[in-house]
Amino acid sequence: MKTREEENEELAKAVINTFVRNPVTRRKALSTMAKAGIIAGLVAAFGAGFGTGYATAPPKSTGYTPPPKGYIYGLDVEHPELSLWFVNHVTTNPFFTPTIYGIQDACNMIGNCKYVWTGSENSVVTDMVNAIYSAISSGADGIATTVIAPNSFDAPIQEALSKGIPVYAYNAYIPNDDPHYAQYHNPPYLGYVGQDLYSSGELIANKWILPNIKPNQRVALFIATPGTANIQPRIDGILSVLQANGYSTVDVVATGALVSQEQSAVEAYFDGHPDVAAMIAVDAGSTLSIGNVLREHGIPSLTNGGKILAGGYDLLPGTVSNIVDGYLDFTIDQQPYLQGFLPALYLYLYLLTNGLEVVYFSNTGIKFVTKQNVTPYTYTSRFEGSTTSEPVWTTGMYPQLTNSTSS
Repeated sequence: MKTREEENEELAKAVINTFVRNPVTRRKALSTMAKAGIIAGLVAAFGAGFGTGYATAPPKSTGYTPPPKGYIYGLDVEHPELSLWFVNHVTTNPFFTPTIYGIQDACNMIGNCKYVWTGSENSVVTDMVNAIYSAISSGADGIATTVIAPNSFDAPIQEALSKGIPVYAYNAYIPNDDPHYAQYHNPPYLGYVGQDLYSSGELIANKWILPNIKPNQRVALFIATPGTANIQPRIDGILSVLQANGYSTVDVVATGALVSQEQSAVEAYFDGHPDVAAMIAVDAGSTLSIGNVLREHGIPSLTNGGKILAGGYDLLPGTVSNIVDGYLDFTIDQQPYLQGFLPALYLYLYLLTNGLEVVYFSNTGIKFVTKQNVTPYTYTSRFEGSTTSEPVWTTGMYPQLTNSTSS
């Protein structure tokens, strides 16, 4: 008769062989992996790099008692249905479409898990705070929220934590709450999943603006909602570099929370400032709008033969098209899919381990996407929100990887 360890190892190998040899939908694969107990290996991989791909039983030693079924290497982790609430500041913004898919996939992987997507459509903090209180009163098992304003979220988050409900920040956090410096200022939430916002702005200025635009030329910075913590740190990072290098004409333009508003604001600015040399956005809708305005006027961006440096953030389908067609020089991929998938997984891990396992900070990155490396983004992808379809895992599905971008 085979031991539990031998049965688990055979099952894990069967999963891997299925990935390699047979087409299989990701949903079926994730479900199989969850049942095989491989979820713990995935969580460990995000924190410390990939190991064997699945976890096996610890070596036998005197006095060692294997953990009960369902932990680390056991089968069928049994838990009551989990209710995870995601409170967002712009619930209908297409940027967060892949975030929602990430939540869905994580819940499917966890099993017996449901989620609620709620908050505000227009970055109204009171709507978000009320949604957190609703999550608490409705018996949420875990909460993730975009912390877009200082202090406002402290009370509801503390109430959730006091009731044993773990809370993560995603996409936006307050710089003073940076988990890197928790020994000086403890954040009110357990951890943060998202981009290092301020540093991304500094990198845009150093990598793109300083080498291409002179200090006496006009630079326009577009921001949907000034002051909100998910995007203001980016523009602050850009401004800090430009001010330190003597840039004298820098315009900050508010475009509005809704994508439909943003292009009108960019168009109005462009029409009134024919001398603008750089148009840089710090949010998805404004980035898309810059490319659309240049396209409408038939003006290519700087690296495509034009005179205006144009770029920003995120990978809305229209932004990808504008990169391909030469109306944007760059955009940044901050991996919004992971901003849904990882918080859901981390909340589950916290609950599963009774608070022993906490991931404090997951930087989802600063990857510049340009015409030279945009091709993978032109394919429809659930991970970037351009399709709901599940990808099929087949041998050789991945192109040759290159290191043409950095963070």
